[in-house]
Amino acid sequence: MQLLFTKHTLVYAVPHLEFVTLNNYSEENFELLICEAREKVNQIQNEIETILKNENSIYEIPPLSQSSEETLVAPLSFKYAAVHARLGWIGKNGVLITRKYGPRVRLAAILIDFEFPISSPIFSSQCPSNCFKCVDACPHKALKGKQWDINTKRFEIIDFQLCIQKRKEYIKKHGRKHSCGFCMVSCPIGL
Repeated sequence: MQLLFTKHTLVYAVPHLEFVTLNNYSEENFELLICEAREKVNQIQNEIETILKNENSIYEIPPLSQSSEETLVAPLSFKYAAVHARLGWIGKNGVLITRKYGPRVRLAAILIDFEFPISSPIFSSQCPSNCFKCVDACPHKALKGKQWDINTKRFEIIDFQLCIQKRKEYIKKHGRKHSCGFCMVSCPIGL
């Protein structure tokens, strides 16, 4: 998929309605929180899209997830858009970490041909260097414990193929991939 050329990306994070931790984790509840955040993202995007249409703005809404289960690469990295917008940094779990909510957010973005104020990106992780709670919580040992900086490649942080493979094993049982999320709910940031 080729994305439209735009001047800026409007990126935002919708927090989960409840903060699940390892102590109160259940896969079903975690999946419900993900779905609720996705619904809120869709509601916000519809409202923004209505405004943009009314203003005859040029925009495009990129897909929320990867377009290929093999490469696991999306046309636009919402995480890196969020890093450039100073919403947070990439944690040792490979997801965006925000100061207020930790990793318990759903990201969304809209590409808009409009001038927004530009901030400087966050260039390095703000996770404590001695914290490995997410790494230790991964039941499949997919996390490598690497401290992120703006030049770090995804494969240096997480074995995404292993993670997705293990999550896919639940399709027959659940009718969907396992939500997992141990790497997110174990994060102490935002609690």
